[in-house]
Amino acid sequence: MLKPAELHLTQEWDKTFPKSDHVDHKKVTFINRYGITLAADQYTPKGILGKLPAVAVCGPFGAVKEQCSGLYAQTLAERGFLTIAFDPSFTGESGGEPRYTASPDINTEDFQAAVDFLSVQDNVAPERIGILGICGWGGLALNTAAIDTRIKATVVSTMYDMSRIAAKGYFDEADSEEARHQARETYSAARTAIYRSGDYGRAGGCLSLPVPEDVPFFVKDYSEYYKGRAYHARSLNSNEGWNTIGTMSFLNQPILQYSNEIRSAVLILHGEKAHSCYMGRDAYARMMKGNPKPENKELMILPGAVHTDLYDNLNVIPFEKIQAFFQTYLTRPT
Repeated sequence: MLKPAELHLTQEWDKTFPKSDHVDHKKVTFINRYGITLAADQYTPKGILGKLPAVAVCGPFGAVKEQCSGLYAQTLAERGFLTIAFDPSFTGESGGEPRYTASPDINTEDFQAAVDFLSVQDNVAPERIGILGICGWGGLALNTAAIDTRIKATVVSTMYDMSRIAAKGYFDEADSEEARHQARETYSAARTAIYRSGDYGRAGGCLSLPVPEDVPFFVKDYSEYYKGRAYHARSLNSNEGWNTIGTMSFLNQPILQYSNEIRSAVLILHGEKAHSCYMGRDAYARMMKGNPKPENKELMILPGAVHTDLYDNLNVIPFEKIQAFFQTYLTRPT
């Protein structure tokens, strides 16, 4: 049996949101099937005894658990769920080398490893486990729900399909063989240079504030979150980003191929004004095509909301809806 590696975990409260008096918090670790030890914050509601429904939370892509995944996890714990918010492999306080790397396979496994961990906790009901993915981890949450039947309910918030972005660009504007060939050429040359120098380098995070006037709104929106109100020293997006070839495999490994075979419950949330809303709508349509259990799937479009409103805007994130959804599908068969 693989044993978790010893990680150096910060013990002080260093989140980008206030600590709740209604939950207990502690750091935990668990291991995935690739032998990588993951770090997580566990939030447990105070004053509730017995086995609890549980939810594993991750995202956004390039963020850390001290940012909005932790906010979601703590808020759901206040509402009666045992939750964990974890750092993916190669990022944050989690293990894995080389640093600042992403993989559609390994990151899907990260979510499954979180379910492994929750399934064996004494205070968790193993038949009542859900997952919640934010931004790029929304797509990965759907991908995980398509392979792991232990997951009874999945919430996808302001999702990206990272494999679609990698292969086709934003709004599918680079959807051509030539554009993909140029991306492959760039990555391939970078690999040789990295091996020669021994330095992976960094691809760059969000733009520094203030951002130039002529950038798209969503670029400004990201910077105001990651470089401004939710800056964190371990966050890739807040700092130098992924390593130079850190997201290469998404170009050639599409996710969501069997999302229309997900039988468990799914709730997809997206802001009406989010630049990414087309990905949520399309993922829902693909999931519903010929799905054997369409009755437990839902797409909720939030009027006027932009992408990062679903990161940390407590006036927009529909926590009552999320709570009701999990309460419904984590208490009865789906």
